[in-house]
Amino acid sequence: MSMHGSQHDALNNKYFPAEYFVGYNGAKLSFVKDAVLQSKFFNVVVISHINLLLVAWLIKKKSPTTKVILLAHGIEIWDKLPAYKLKMLKCCDKIVSVSNFTKNKIIDVHNMPSEKCFVLNNCIDPFLSKKNKKEKDKVFLKKIGLTENDLVLLTLTRLSLKDRYKGYDYVIKSLKNIVVTNPNVKYLLAGGYTVSEKQFLDELISAQQLQKNVILSGYVDENDLPALFSVADIFVMPSIKEGFGIVFVEAMYYGIPVIASNADGSVDALLNGKLGILTEAENEVSLTNAINEMIDNYDKYIPNQQLLLDHFSYDTYKRNFEKVIN
Repeated sequence: MSMHGSQHDALNNKYFPAEYFVGYNGAKLSFVKDAVLQSKFFNVVVISHINLLLVAWLIKKKSPTTKVILLAHGIEIWDKLPAYKLKMLKCCDKIVSVSNFTKNKIIDVHNMPSEKCFVLNNCIDPFLSKKNKKEKDKVFLKKIGLTENDLVLLTLTRLSLKDRYKGYDYVIKSLKNIVVTNPNVKYLLAGGYTVSEKQFLDELISAQQLQKNVILSGYVDENDLPALFSVADIFVMPSIKEGFGIVFVEAMYYGIPVIASNADGSVDALLNGKLGILTEAENEVSLTNAINEMIDNYDKYIPNQQLLLDHFSYDTYKRNFEKVIN
């Protein structure tokens, strides 16, 4: 059941067979009513977001024997909740977090019993197409103004003031030291941006005299993602508020070495550093050292594909989800 989805979505949805998908087109009252009434026919109900806590609470009132599992993604559940929401949260039988960082936040901030809290890492999209990383997409290189000789650092995210926690400004600050010994390094910032953030970044790039080394591509269509990842040599995003960071896993799936921060759910995505480098958050020196280390010892950090799939494949996700439910 999807509150905001439509039956048209069902016909074009690769992830759910149309016969199992019911969309309500934003009709909240109808969605809540049907979810609560139908819950008595199921042993387990999965609630996909904390914004649906009211539905979870009503289900437990209507059908106390139905097990309610809440999926927790990250920042939306890290801070203290109003008393009424906390009461609803505590009615859930299990809270399944995308990372250990989020799980520990829930336990510490909301005083939740640890036996109610579980971790289920996100997985690689089973429909994600893969392009041979050994060859950079020449058409895409030309499109964004890069050459095959450039050593490309990539961050893929929306660019705005509220998204600055992704740490791309720290990458730019670190870059001024990196290009001294590696002048062919280019930083590709991919993703849509607000006008004000574009102005902020232009001023920062100018202040660091990096106009020739930083490229803002703007929005990248989903169909162009394989081409985008093909031109990247290193993926770097030292975020401080990442619930998990599926983009790290996607980058590694394409064979790209990854640098992330040690301050959030990114730690899970990199398997505590087994799949890449974890650097101190908001620390220009630490980030500079991490990037230089990866450039100097590149082959050492090429992600282990088998290890990656063992932990983050769709099949692994299904097995782990079944364990959580049972």
